[in-house]
Amino acid sequence: MTAWEDLVTTALLGTDRRPAVTGGPGREAPVALLDEAAVATVRRRAGLRPAPAAQRLEPAPEDPRPALPAAAARRLTMLLSDRPGTGTGGRRGTSPDLLELLPQWLAAAHARGFAAPPGTLPALLDAARGRTDLRPAALAFAGPRALWLARLNQDWRFALRAAPGGGAALPGPEDAAAVRRLWQEGLFAERVALLSALRARDPEGARELLAGTWATERAEDRLMFLDSLRTGLAAGDEPFLEQALSDRSRNVRATAAELLSALPGSALAGRMAVRAAACVAVEHTGDGPVLAVEAPPECDPGMERDGVVARPPTGRGERSWWLGQLVEAAPLATWAARLGGRTPQEIVALPVADGWQGELHAAWCRAAVRQRDGSWARALLGAPAAPEAGGPGAVSLAERAKLLGTLTAEERADWVAGFIAAHGLSEAFQLLGMCALPWSAPLGRAVVDALNIARDAGSYPWSFSGVMGLAERCLDPAEAGRLDALLAIPDEREDAAPGAGGYWAEAFQRLVTTLRLRATMLAELDGTSSTNARTSAP
Repeated sequence: MTAWEDLVTTALLGTDRRPAVTGGPGREAPVALLDEAAVATVRRRAGLRPAPAAQRLEPAPEDPRPALPAAAARRLTMLLSDRPGTGTGGRRGTSPDLLELLPQWLAAAHARGFAAPPGTLPALLDAARGRTDLRPAALAFAGPRALWLARLNQDWRFALRAAPGGGAALPGPEDAAAVRRLWQEGLFAERVALLSALRARDPEGARELLAGTWATERAEDRLMFLDSLRTGLAAGDEPFLEQALSDRSRNVRATAAELLSALPGSALAGRMAVRAAACVAVEHTGDGPVLAVEAPPECDPGMERDGVVARPPTGRGERSWWLGQLVEAAPLATWAARLGGRTPQEIVALPVADGWQGELHAAWCRAAVRQRDGSWARALLGAPAAPEAGGPGAVSLAERAKLLGTLTAEERADWVAGFIAAHGLSEAFQLLGMCALPWSAPLGRAVVDALNIARDAGSYPWSFSGVMGLAERCLDPAEAGRLDALLAIPDEREDAAPGAGGYWAEAFQRLVTTLRLRATMLAELDGTSSTNARTSAP
């Protein structure tokens, strides 16, 4: 029987260059080729040999969660069908960006305990496939049926990797035999998921499970497993982490040292405190007390074992590099005893001799973040209206944002609101990302007021598009009514960017429309939306 591939090749090359394999006298080669193709087609369709029946698919699991309200289900279909716009020049018109609202809608629907409509699961998986930032919210809302679908489509396999245990139910800590079996026989992703879940519920049991196979694990696996101990880190973990300080992998040793330094009462923290304290002292000069710094002259084996990296990055001096690591790992309580009982605010306010201030304060910033110390974070942040928009230790926006992460949600919002009121929005984008949603009323007012000031000043409008996009997603929808006064096109100043007034009016119109749409979406999820609200929203 002529192979189908041969027939296709002959058709592509032409019968003049490659004659048909069959064909009797008087038959033209093209006709013979088509006849043979017709016969081969029938054979391909009807001549299959019977094969063993495939295993029947297991039914999709039930999703016990209640169904979405009808209006919310329609809204989800609309959000999933939206496509990015094709506008140019940075102008998006006045219509809300539905793709940017999808993560918020998914989180709200999941928080209310609703199940995803079965018909939307393929679109949900496609959306999550294209946007990694969307995956946690999309998969949590999609539920077990999405994982069932993901096993049937190669394009959706990411969902199995993202879900704990690949979608399989993880045994509870009370089922010791099942836990031990999965730990010994499971795939790597399943073992990571098991250890993380067990650590959240039974920290000691998770650590003992890891310790039992630690010596036989691969270095890269040991690093991932060790990182799971951040959850529920406690003094009981110290002996295991001290043992890991002698691991043959440098990355494992560094992670163990970092975890130990986050335990202020650990032996490593004590050793680091002694080393760091020897480098910093108070000296009294004619102008008052000054911090004197003497960086370590060498990185000895003991320091390396405790996680100090001996070789500095390109462009960094060795001694300043070692000093920063020692101060970062030392318990912050060290400094009150070492520096005359002073408070964090008083310590940060002290001048530092010989140009060491930046290095010392930056290390204290990292220590405050690592040890989640709000008192030191407040001292290093300083007043939001201070010159250079931060305390003397906040040497970068990234560090200021990390310091804010140690404070309560209310403190973060108040500090950032003060920062914006004093310094505007030019450097606020990263700081705004640390604030809880929706933004508090003072923070929301500060952002809107700063945008209005930028508009009245004739500022180049596209430089604020990022903050405007954040405002659309993060402002409290209740603020929409207060913004109506900003919708008119303002009188343009002579030094304003051409067309800036129209852009600002357009951007504020989109902001108001988006806020009202978000309010409608929440009402739909709560089952309280009116017919007018549904029809007026885009």
